Amino acid sequence: MNYYAYEMAHAFMSPVRFGVQALRHTLDWPLNPMAYTTAGKNMMAACDVFENITRRYGKPEFGIGSVSLSGLNVGVREEIAMSRPFCNLIHFARDELQTGKHHDPKVLIIAPMSGHYATLLRGTVEAMLPEHDVYITDWADARNVPIAAGRFDFDDFVEYIIDFVRFIGAGTHIIAVCQPAVPALVATALMAARNEEMQPTSLVLMGGPIDTRRNPTKVNDLAAQKSIAWFERNVILTVPFPHAGFMRPVYPGFMQLTGFMTMNLERHMNAHVELFNNLVKGDCDSVRQHQTFYEEYLSVMDLTAEFYLQTVQTVFQEHLLPDRKLMHRGEFVDCSAITRTALMTVEGERDDICGLGQTEAAHDLCTSIPSDEKVHYVQSGVGHYGVFNGTRWRTEIQPRIREFIRDVNYKRLAENGTTRIPRPHRPLRDTPDVAPDRRKKGTVLNGVNGSRPPETIVGK
Repeated sequence: MNYYAYEMAHAFMSPVRFGVQALRHTLDWPLNPMAYTTAGKNMMAACDVFENITRRYGKPEFGIGSVSLSGLNVGVREEIAMSRPFCNLIHFARDELQTGKHHDPKVLIIAPMSGHYATLLRGTVEAMLPEHDVYITDWADARNVPIAAGRFDFDDFVEYIIDFVRFIGAGTHIIAVCQPAVPALVATALMAARNEEMQPTSLVLMGGPIDTRRNPTKVNDLAAQKSIAWFERNVILTVPFPHAGFMRPVYPGFMQLTGFMTMNLERHMNAHVELFNNLVKGDCDSVRQHQTFYEEYLSVMDLTAEFYLQTVQTVFQEHLLPDRKLMHRGEFVDCSAITRTALMTVEGERDDICGLGQTEAAHDLCTSIPSDEKVHYVQSGVGHYGVFNGTRWRTEIQPRIREFIRDVNYKRLAENGTTRIPRPHRPLRDTPDVAPDRRKKGTVLNGVNGSRPPETIVGK
């Protein structure tokens, strides 16, 4: 009944929101003298804050219309490269008529299916687009998928990844952000064990829960303390009419959002107090930054019940992958079978969702990957969101991923006997958007070409 109560509460708030909007437009009328008074500005600011808090946020758009390519502003269009009931594979096709064909590395970004839409990775896509051929998984809101489309669980997630890699073809590089780190590693292991031709060339895992027993967070503790039966009773609801997924059991996005916000409730409350003050002052830049963040953060989607419950049990409770006990539809998942896929893991120092060491655990499982093709990087000063978005992502993390991908490509070409291969990138120390103090420390990636032994790199 909670889902119905949520829908009813939203419906009952509609007249109130309409009245507040009418008041806001009245106060904002240029000929209304009250609009120029302190009381009027405070009332308008209060109306705006109320609107931001109570309205329902729909699925955002990526809105990436162009990218700088070879010094030119080149158009970008979104194409559905492959469509499945629970996910569309989106290709960001660059208009290369102006610059000619670019044979950039093909990158599959696997967006998390954890309550938010794939647009949460808009900054990730924007940073990768200029030098990569980018695809991303656009997961569907379960409440909009008819129950006739069938189930979707953790094993289906893995199969979707394998199908997408096969579709994109040889030379695919995977970047898995947060929750998909586990199924991405599983998919890679399965393809390796089957000796498939289209195995990923590299795998980048960012802030993913490979082994949640390392530095457990509040999220890990909650998952470990409650039984699966408790989760099924308390957080699994049925999609109400008139949504297309009517009668489908789901883990609602609004419950996931409530959990995230209560973890940092004081921070969110202070953010809205600052929004009120900035609206009164007329600080448009700060207001725009707040609204841009929360329009994405408050846009949530439902997950299928079977996917959510299986993920909680497999990843957060039984730890089947790090304990080498995971089976995928009767097939043993052996990460040591991975030999042709380079591995990079990225963690945030202040990550309160996925603790330090949880993603790094992937290196202990992938024992057959050469040591010079394994990289671990810890970015200081960032939390979970900062691992894949923001200034540190653009200037510290993404340049290292870019180097890693190109180093792996260079090595594969050399192994295949190609001669006189020009280096397709500049060394990291010459990259202009990396701070000078990093260059002095010589934090070059762990010699994918065998120049340095593997080590953990810690960004300042």
